[in-house]
Amino acid sequence: MAAKPKSIYDISVKRIDGQAASLGDYKGKVVLVVNVASKCGLTPQYSKLQSLYETYGDKGLVVTGFPANEFGAQEPGSNADIAEFCETSFGVTFPMFEKIVVKGEGIHPLYDTLTKAVPAAEGAPPNAPKTGEIMWNFEKFLVGKDGKVARRFSPTINPDDPKLVGAIEAELAK
Repeated sequence: MAAKPKSIYDISVKRIDGQAASLGDYKGKVVLVVNVASKCGLTPQYSKLQSLYETYGDKGLVVTGFPANEFGAQEPGSNADIAEFCETSFGVTFPMFEKIVVKGEGIHPLYDTLTKAVPAAEGAPPNAPKTGEIMWNFEKFLVGKDGKVARRFSPTINPDDPKLVGAIEAELAK
């Protein structure tokens, strides 16, 4: 059994092109971690995520996309297919990572850590599980400059929602 990571920065991930990486690459920055899908009703959020990245990237925000296929098989493509789709359909330039499992059996250590850190998402319906499990595509985790999970937002909170933008600005100001 692998040792539990000491910090979110210690968790290994792979970029969508297969290169090894970790969130430690963004130490000292504010990171928005989003589980994404190409064939979801929420997929247009890619354009707003890109806008956030363009607006706040030079101030220290990094948006990160983690494709996942757990919800209605809405991310069926290969990593290459996903990368091409994001670039050609939404002009995505923020870091994208390989498809991972974000809930259930085989959950990636990143999502295991994120969901345990903040078990319930802001903006979730009252009947949503409070167990930490991801509800759907485009759930958002805001990680502060210190590597701690600051906030978690439901999939229906758009990237341009004042609650999310305000939380990003507050983390950037720390």
